[in-house]
Amino acid sequence: CYRRRGHNEGDDPSFTQPRMYDLIEKKRSVRKLYTEALIGRGDITVEDAEKVMTRFQQRLESVFKEVRGTRQPPRDLGYSRVPAYPKKSAAKQGTAISMEALKKVADAHTTFPQGFTVHPKVMPQLQRRAAAITQGPIDWATAEILAFGSLLLEGRTVRLTGQDTRRGTFVQRFASIVDRKTGESWVPLKHLDEDQGKFHVFDSLLSEYAVMGFEYGYSVASPEALVLWEAQFGDFANGAQTVIDEFITSGQAKWTQQSGVVLLLPHGYEGQGPDHSSARLERFLQLAAEGAITITQPSTPASHFHMLRQQALGELHRPLVVMTPKSMLRNKLAVSEPADFTQGSWKPVLGDPTIEDPSQVTSVLLCSGKIRWDLVNARSQAGKDGQVAIIAMERLYPVPAKDLAKQLKRFDRVEEVQWVQDEPANQGAWPFMALNLPARLAEVEPSRTWRLTKVTRPESSAPSVGSASVHLQQQRALMEAAFKPTDPGQQPM
Repeated sequence: CYRRRGHNEGDDPSFTQPRMYDLIEKKRSVRKLYTEALIGRGDITVEDAEKVMTRFQQRLESVFKEVRGTRQPPRDLGYSRVPAYPKKSAAKQGTAISMEALKKVADAHTTFPQGFTVHPKVMPQLQRRAAAITQGPIDWATAEILAFGSLLLEGRTVRLTGQDTRRGTFVQRFASIVDRKTGESWVPLKHLDEDQGKFHVFDSLLSEYAVMGFEYGYSVASPEALVLWEAQFGDFANGAQTVIDEFITSGQAKWTQQSGVVLLLPHGYEGQGPDHSSARLERFLQLAAEGAITITQPSTPASHFHMLRQQALGELHRPLVVMTPKSMLRNKLAVSEPADFTQGSWKPVLGDPTIEDPSQVTSVLLCSGKIRWDLVNARSQAGKDGQVAIIAMERLYPVPAKDLAKQLKRFDRVEEVQWVQDEPANQGAWPFMALNLPARLAEVEPSRTWRLTKVTRPESSAPSVGSASVHLQQQRALMEAAFKPTDPGQQPM
């Protein structure tokens, strides 16, 4: 392995490595060696090789002239694109699916080839999943399977990769079932219908950088497919930060290169320490601008379902970053009913369904993800049901200002909005919201002002504490602070 050229076209590496580059100069290029190998095997002819080289050089020259001849940066040169993907339809038909589609996905999880031996601890889970799909309640992993299955039934390709992704890091997905005796695999979602789309699900190697980079490239080459990369824990996306910075969040701005890749990043504070708590939401929000990416943190299985279908079928085609749950996978409050899937659509903001009389509400808690359910429990314990509204922002970027303002307008007596999050004050969504939310709300609702305050963990250089007992102390303090009156001297937002 060697590098033929220097750092750039003006560099000469022989200045510092003269003997090495004397050897390299004598070596024939990889292209020539490979071309000769193909010709020698009879895969191509000499004429084929010459045609390919001529066509490539002509294309380079054509693009070079095209770029030099334009005065303004070109929006779309077309040379980095594949043919346009099928027109997306969610804007017209919505993201709900039929009961028939639900039943097909349910049946696939209890139907196996003759002689296939399902693990005795797995089969009851699959039976419960099948029953829940038609009878409810539906948990997170089942909602995700329904999103994939419904897209497959509509002829879409779905591709999912990550570490232990087939089973699910938290033993929740079971996208691939292993025969207890033979070790062979059976993928239920590949057997829904004769005319269904292709489903690819793979356990990947322990290299976030390599796998995320490959899936980004796959999403660019196959824009009609829903391509998802899943981190084993959200923190592990750190290993692919270069791919995130250089491609996912800025590829459109730099090269007009479009991607619809989805990053599923398990995120949530459950006392598992600094390396298993945070997917670094604040980093993605810092990178977000010009509508280049979408950042979400759903709080219900149905919301996650509609969001994934919106990503696959919606008119906007851009990367999606999802803060997915860990403990919420089995939270009995965070469930949905079959009707939530056969009707409804993706909603960036979810209002508080428990508030019957908005005039009785004296304060509003604004949050995202898992902490919504912690707040629901704490509100009940504090005896403030009906007095405190809890609004969940399912999408954090682009900021859903209109949807949020619509929810806030319900509460005439409210003068303050508290942003509540698990993360320390210098992390999570708070720094972004503090900087952007007031201005965005003022744009869509200039006649109203609210005080904006925060309820967070103390600032920290690490994502979280390393002690489970300290985590619990912080959690109790967080819940208590959320239901205490805030300082009236706070500046209006």
